[in-house]
Amino acid sequence: MSIKKTGVDQQLIRDLAGILNDTNLTEIEVELGDLKVRVSRQAPAVHAIAAPQPAYAPAAAQPAAAAGPATVDVSKNAVASPMVGTAYLAPSPDAKAFIEVGQKVKEGQTLLIIEAMKTMNQIPSPRAGTVTAILFEDAQPVEYGMPLVVIE
Repeated sequence: MSIKKTGVDQQLIRDLAGILNDTNLTEIEVELGDLKVRVSRQAPAVHAIAAPQPAYAPAAAQPAAAAGPATVDVSKNAVASPMVGTAYLAPSPDAKAFIEVGQKVKEGQTLLIIEAMKTMNQIPSPRAGTVTAILFEDAQPVEYGMPLVVIE
């Protein structure tokens, strides 16, 4: 690679752009003496994809399912996980669960806790209603966007 004092080394830029394409990077920077070249490209658009909906909720997580409605509309009434972590129904293993199926909850009431990076994050109810389904088991790993609780 040659450095031209009078202008920019176009071959250097082409080479760096080629590296971006080959490695799927969005930016690369090279510094040679007084010359500093950064080549970047716009990151591809990221489209939100809905988390896969479970075909059923675990039987242990829905003890009152027989008394409730036969079908639950998970798509519009689900509270989705705001982060990746481990979800817990109670503040400690020997404590009472925050919620149960059939329980009425208020907006802002703690539904569960998600542990992420050694931090316990309380997940509040986004609306008032009745818990019709709990779609995870206690101490289960959860993903961002995964439906956790259905409130109707």
